Amino acid sequence: MSRRWLSERRREPYHRMAKRLGYRSRAAFKLKQLNERFGFLNGAKYILDLGAAPGGWLQVASEAVGGDGLVVGVDLEQVTPLGLGNVKTLVGDVMDEEMLKQIRDVFPGHVDVVLSDMAPDISGVWDVDQLRQIHLTRRALRIAKEILKPDGWVVLKVFQGSEYERFLKEVRIMFEFVKVAKPRASRKGSAEIFIVAQDLKSDRRVPGGLGWA
Repeated sequence: MSRRWLSERRREPYHRMAKRLGYRSRAAFKLKQLNERFGFLNGAKYILDLGAAPGGWLQVASEAVGGDGLVVGVDLEQVTPLGLGNVKTLVGDVMDEEMLKQIRDVFPGHVDVVLSDMAPDISGVWDVDQLRQIHLTRRALRIAKEILKPDGWVVLKVFQGSEYERFLKEVRIMFEFVKVAKPRASRKGSAEIFIVAQDLKSDRRVPGGLGWA
């Protein structure tokens, strides 16, 4: 990382605010701002966070569910313990069916919200990176189909690019309510955008590997 990048990051207000308030990352404010607009965390008790490291979204979700709720974070990396009694973390690959079984086992039933902040390791080849990121987010949709309450919410980070419009149509096939938003805390010039959706359709279909399943 260049000295210039590090210098700009330190000057960035959300990075400074996260440090001051004890959040693991500036991404905490993206989730807060999205919730201010849509209210998906309000009243939620069971929340799944995919791509949870370093833990900023886990902290915000923990505040929302309270002491009798549960937030489960999943990541390929171990999340440094947060010291929060209502947060559990799992280490593993969301593409593995065994991980879906582990997620089901840790919750007492269906969940209120599925969050996905997943992104691949960036190669620098944008078309490749965007397709890989959408592939991960399609997996989040399949997981949501299995464990989400009928009136539950999903919040999905996606990279805008050649596959974005097709993926947005797939979300609209699954959910009654679908909106797209870019929170103020997203960096200027960032290609990331967030899809917020609620209410699974009774005749929903979910994206499969090369088509629909």
